[in-house]
Amino acid sequence: MPGGRLTQPERQQIALGLADGLAYAEIARRLERPTSTVTREVMRNGGPTAYRADLAHRATERRAHRRRQAAPRGAEAPPQAHGRDAEAVREYEETFTTVLMQSGLPKMMARVLTCLYTTDEGSLTAAELVQRLQVSPASISKAITFLEGQGLVRRERNERRRERYVVDDDVWYQAMVASARSNAQVIETARQGVGVLGADTPAAARLENIARFLDFVSETMTRAAEQARDVLHTKAATPSAGAAGPGPDRG
Repeated sequence: MPGGRLTQPERQQIALGLADGLAYAEIARRLERPTSTVTREVMRNGGPTAYRADLAHRATERRAHRRRQAAPRGAEAPPQAHGRDAEAVREYEETFTTVLMQSGLPKMMARVLTCLYTTDEGSLTAAELVQRLQVSPASISKAITFLEGQGLVRRERNERRRERYVVDDDVWYQAMVASARSNAQVIETARQGVGVLGADTPAAARLENIARFLDFVSETMTRAAEQARDVLHTKAATPSAGAAGPGPDRG
């Protein structure tokens, strides 16, 4: 199986595959590449409708050139914690970012969230994010504001009054609850339209169906998220602590 960076002929094959309506997995199979490699390549270069092999190849060369210029001469990459492979970590971060983008997050927000997810501490300062992602403080600020509004990150201040951005263990629970709450306004507004358009009209029936659907999905999603949090975030010590206590009275 080929390794390393994609070649220009491979990028041309990707472009032809997209034009033929092939799935990423099929294109990857023909190239003998991982599906994640093709997905990442397409998503970071305009998406399936705007991908062009020549532009993608030049963009990759520019990014590689910028990385070489940014690295001090003779300097080695800082060692990864726990003996991790730095190149494998970088590739994984790109893949995770691509997956988050496919789920609907803008690119910068996806990069910031991936950065936070893949730190052992689960938190970084704005300066640390700027250094890791090589972007402006304004870009980080905009991304954090968006992610905070989605319930995906929160802010806290350390002992030096420096602001840190944090992802909690139950970040997806918080995000799902926030999503359910955002549906509430759509539900309310749809039902207002029923009265305006007339309860017995096709348009009103459509709006009522929207409201009922979102109402049901939001309630189910919130209940499932609460159940999952109760099960998955139960302290491991709890069962053993219970077992250590006195057993039931058998006498």
